[in-house]
Formats: sequence, C-alpha cells, structure tokens
Amino acid sequence: MALEMRTRCERCEAVELPADGPAVICSFECTFCEPCGRTMNYICPNCRGELVARPRRSEQR
Repeated sequence: MALEMRTRCERCEAVELPADGPAVICSFECTFCEPCGRTMNYICPNCRGELVARPRRSEQR
C-alpha cells in the first residue's frame, strides 16, 4: 500500500507539498510542511505521534 501523498500542509494550508519535495508525516499520514513540523517540535497535533521526514516520490516508476 502506497503512502497518500497529500499536497497541502494540514497546519498552515498555505504551503504546497509536491510529492518530490520535503514534508513531515506521522504514522497516520497526517502531513505538514517542514517549518510547521519544526514549530510543533515534530509531534503530530492530531495523534501526538512522532513526525518524521516523508519519503520523496520519484516521477519514474
């Protein structure tokens, strides 16, 4: 099962998150831009889980 590559930060909603760009996610795939993740001390506000770097998706398959 592939990750859902969400295109917007769930906190600021202003930042577009391309599949090949930086973002942080929790185990439930809540997705945030790097600056918001840093501001939240890499803790998901929804589940209190750890936010880690989201893998970048390659255009090639």
